[in-house]
Amino acid sequence: MFDLEIKISAPGFWSDLEKAKGLSKRYEDIKSELQQWENLKVEIDELLGLAKLTENGGDLAAEIALKLKKLTENFSQLEFSVLFSGEYDQGGALLSIHAGTGGVDAQDWAEILLRMYLRFSDKHHLAVKVIDRVDGAEAGIKSVVLEITGRFAYGWLKSENGVHRLVRISPYDAEHLRHTSFALVEVLPVLEDVQEIEIKDDDLRIDVMRAGGHGGQSVNTTDSAVRITHLPTNLVVKCQTERSQLQNKNNAFKLLKAKLLKYYEAREDERIRRIKGEYQKAEWGNQARSYVMQPYKLVKDHRTGQETQAIDEVLDGQLDDFIESYLRRQAPIVS
Repeated sequence: MFDLEIKISAPGFWSDLEKAKGLSKRYEDIKSELQQWENLKVEIDELLGLAKLTENGGDLAAEIALKLKKLTENFSQLEFSVLFSGEYDQGGALLSIHAGTGGVDAQDWAEILLRMYLRFSDKHHLAVKVIDRVDGAEAGIKSVVLEITGRFAYGWLKSENGVHRLVRISPYDAEHLRHTSFALVEVLPVLEDVQEIEIKDDDLRIDVMRAGGHGGQSVNTTDSAVRITHLPTNLVVKCQTERSQLQNKNNAFKLLKAKLLKYYEAREDERIRRIKGEYQKAEWGNQARSYVMQPYKLVKDHRTGQETQAIDEVLDGQLDDFIESYLRRQAPIVS
C-alpha cells in the first residue's frame, strides 16, 4: 500500500497512461479492502456491546442473531480474499489453451474451455482480450491466448493450469463412439515491472508474417503477425490478432516475459529438488481435471478431490468451488 502511494505520487506517473490507470485501480482496490476490514472491526465492537447489554438483563437476542449473521457473511467474503496471497495474485493473467490429443474432438474441446473461461470472466467482471487465436480446419480451435485483467485475475485462474480431459460421445464420430480428448491450459501472470527478467536483443529472433484466418473482409492482409523466438531457451511466442505489427510485437513480448519467468522459476525448483534428492523428471501434462459427459456426468479435480455432477454449470463458468478448494489446499493455514 505504502509502495503504491509512493509510485502514484512520483513525478511523471501519468506519462504511461495505461500503466498508471492499472496501478491507480490496484491502489483503490486495496484501499477499499482495508476499509472493509475496518468496518468489520466496528461490527465486532457493536456485537460485543450488545452482548454486554444482555448481561444486564436486556432482551436483544433477535438483534444479536441478525448482526452475527451479517458479521459472519462479511467475514467469509474477506477471509476468502486472504487466499489471494501469492506474489502475482492481484494482477492480470495470460491464459493459453492448446488442443492436445484427440484431433477435431480436442480442438472442439479447446473451444468449449474457451467459452467456459469467457463465461467465468464475465461473472467475475474480468476484462478479456484475445492476444492470439488459431482456428481448427474443421471445427474448434488449435490454440488461443487470452489476456484477462481485473483484480485477482491471476489469483482466480492460476488453479486452471494443467491438462483438462474430456470424455464424451463424439459429435464428429459417425458411429457415435465415446472419445477422450485433451487440452492444455497454461496460466501465467501479467508482469508489470520485473527487473530480473532481462531480455537481450541478441537472444531474440523476430519473424514477421501475414496473419492467418478463415477469409472474408476482416482478414488482415498485411504482414502484421509477429513470432518471437528466445534463442537461449528456445521459447516461442506468436501474436497475430491486432492489425498493428507494433501492437502484436508488444503483446508477444508481454507473453514472452511471463513464459521466461515461469521457465526460470521451474529451473530453480528443479535445481532445489536435485539438491534435496527429490528430483523427478518434469512431465508436460500433469492432469488437472476430468470432465465426463457419458456414460455418467462428473467433473473431478485430481489435485484436490473436489467434484460435482453439475457438468453443464461448470462448463457455463461456475468454477468457484474448484478454485476455492485449490486455493485452500495451497494455503492450509486458512480454514
